[in-house]
Amino acid sequence: MNREIFLGNGAIALGLVESGCQIVTSYPGTPSSEILPEVVRLVKKFDLNTYVEWSTNEKVALDNAFAASIAGKRAACCMKQVGLNVAADSLMSAAYQGTVGGLLIISCDDPGPHSSQTEQDTRFMARFAKVPVLDPSNPQEAREMVGLGLALSEEYRVPVILRPAIRVCHARQDITYGVLENNDRKANFEKDPSRWAATPKFRLRLHAELNGKLAEIGKRFETLSEVNFHTLEEGRHYPLGIITGGVPYAVVRDLLDEEGRPDIPVLKLGAPYPFPEGLVTPFLEACDRVIVIEETDTLIEYLIGNREKVWGRLSGHVPLEGELVPQVVHGVLNRALEESGLPLLQAGGDPEPLKLVENLDLPGRRPTLCPGCPHRASFFAIRKTRPKAIFTSDIGCYTLGLNLGAVDTCLDMGAAITMASGFYQAFNQDKVDQPIVATIGDSTFFHSGTAGLLNAVYNGARFILVILDNLTTAMTGMQPTPALGIRADGSEGKTIPLERVVAGCGVDFIQVVDPYDLEHTTETLKKAADYIREPEGGIAVIIARHPCLIAYRGEAIPEPKKVAITEDCVECNLCIERFECPAIFHDEELGRASINYQLCSGCGVCLDVCPKGAIVEVKEQ
Repeated sequence: MNREIFLGNGAIALGLVESGCQIVTSYPGTPSSEILPEVVRLVKKFDLNTYVEWSTNEKVALDNAFAASIAGKRAACCMKQVGLNVAADSLMSAAYQGTVGGLLIISCDDPGPHSSQTEQDTRFMARFAKVPVLDPSNPQEAREMVGLGLALSEEYRVPVILRPAIRVCHARQDITYGVLENNDRKANFEKDPSRWAATPKFRLRLHAELNGKLAEIGKRFETLSEVNFHTLEEGRHYPLGIITGGVPYAVVRDLLDEEGRPDIPVLKLGAPYPFPEGLVTPFLEACDRVIVIEETDTLIEYLIGNREKVWGRLSGHVPLEGELVPQVVHGVLNRALEESGLPLLQAGGDPEPLKLVENLDLPGRRPTLCPGCPHRASFFAIRKTRPKAIFTSDIGCYTLGLNLGAVDTCLDMGAAITMASGFYQAFNQDKVDQPIVATIGDSTFFHSGTAGLLNAVYNGARFILVILDNLTTAMTGMQPTPALGIRADGSEGKTIPLERVVAGCGVDFIQVVDPYDLEHTTETLKKAADYIREPEGGIAVIIARHPCLIAYRGEAIPEPKKVAITEDCVECNLCIERFECPAIFHDEELGRASINYQLCSGCGVCLDVCPKGAIVEVKEQ
């Protein structure tokens, strides 16, 4: 037997390979990013034949996995919750068409949100698509639910969603497992156009078929005692009960166990949809009041038909936003206990550490780009050359360009280009020459930039697009892009240069610059601005290419420069406020800016930033 302390995402990966999942696809996004690399690690460790890929976006990932599933293979695709929006078009139809081999969609939620644009609840997406959803409370349960989900998918021929929240994805747990073996099931696609290429006439029949499957699965969920269960004592009536699931179940269980409160029954719904009505109704009947504690939204509350005796988010007893951390759940429970006339919980955790932190009077720090990040130089040049532009941007670490005054909008993946196009058309309609500069990362451009760029070129939009190419998907953990020619398992893939993709979208002005060369980058931006104003001009694309310092430390700065700030500094603070390098700070003792050499990367870009030439290179003796 093998024994390891797995990250939650590693436990999910273990569940995939030990359940015989043959195809695993993914697009990286916190908190899901570690699942695929862990699959790769286990595949290599046990010499498995599981196929893995970093797909170019979540819809691509789902479509690949779905095709494998209807060919009879066991397949899974992984993403974060907003990624499921991208894949939603495929999900809705896949639910109707059904599966042959198991198909598990792993969509990781981010209550908080810690690293996301929304706090959306994947369980609602499952309800929307009419597919079963499983909601684990810890890594071990997530591992077990992978096998359960694939088995349910094969039995009922329907996609199944597993939605671990971030506290499951990033928790760690000691797990024992055996030798992992290949699933040698062969692909065998049986043609059935009335299902796999169904026209609207057949879709109506498929919808009825799906409803029938859900009715059967709903009954199954009423008896799934390993994931849906309660602690009612037969014949006993209670003033207050708790319905919960997912991570909040683990918090509730810990709080009640610490206080020794068996008088409060708990109904855990690890499989909340299709709604196990036959399990919920007796629980409601046994309690005078029930409080629903769920994350992130109100799925269980909505699905309870009669909410007369139900407290939760809709009654104001549970916060409508934010993560349900133990301190929050403690307060929620005590309010419910007090209103039910029951003894309150006492502990609530040790307040001393919180008081100690509060008394430190730490300054607030906003997130910022890393010292030496090439994006900083790109944004500085953009802001310098086009100060009155509208700056549309996108999702990635470069969103932090907003601190540099070079990001005005951030909507979703690819929207840097589509919003730039929309702004152009809006102002052009009024005959206003409004400068627009869009910024998008290399991975995000491959994800969803091409469709927007094609549309913008075709419809005659004019703006500058800067593709911030740091040769990796930095925000989510340094996954490779198609431009690198490195696949998910480290093997060689077909390299697809950004320049060729951009040219294929119909762009004629394509320039590649190194953002560390501020002078050349600035000159190129000016040429781009001139180009988009020419009668025969159009969209100008600049690829600002320099390796990420974290991923390519040696290559990014092969010859670090030591810099210093001289007495010529006039305290204009441009280097601190506009360039915002974390290594430059205001030294109270000197009365001017100075360098923190613990943070300085030695990139030397600041030498070209200071308008007074007060930042100089220090030559080693």
